[in-house]
Amino acid sequence: MKPRVSVALVFLLLAGMIAGLAQSGKKKGEETIRNVEGTLTDAAGAPVANGIVQLKDMKSLQVRSFITLEGGKFHFSGLSTNIDYEIKGQYNGVETDTKTLSVFDSRKEAVLNLKLKK
Repeated sequence: MKPRVSVALVFLLLAGMIAGLAQSGKKKGEETIRNVEGTLTDAAGAPVANGIVQLKDMKSLQVRSFITLEGGKFHFSGLSTNIDYEIKGQYNGVETDTKTLSVFDSRKEAVLNLKLKK
């Protein structure tokens, strides 16, 4: 091989490696993690503080709970994109419908608002 051809070949290989590293700038596992947040409201639409929101992992059946903050806000973080989750809320014996966060939902920051039944 001629020296010019080998230098060009090495340059192309290095450029390809640098481009590959630049594209994989995400931290390991970052692409498989997501969060969900929302607001718990009463039947009239007013936010409910101190309500309970439960998140159920449909693979392990583990349930995590969150007591809503002022303004009815709740959040769950560090959820796998490879698992379906069910989420529901309750306050003073009144519940919401159950919503599903599916593996087919590609949002990394999902918003699921919950409304208590009458």
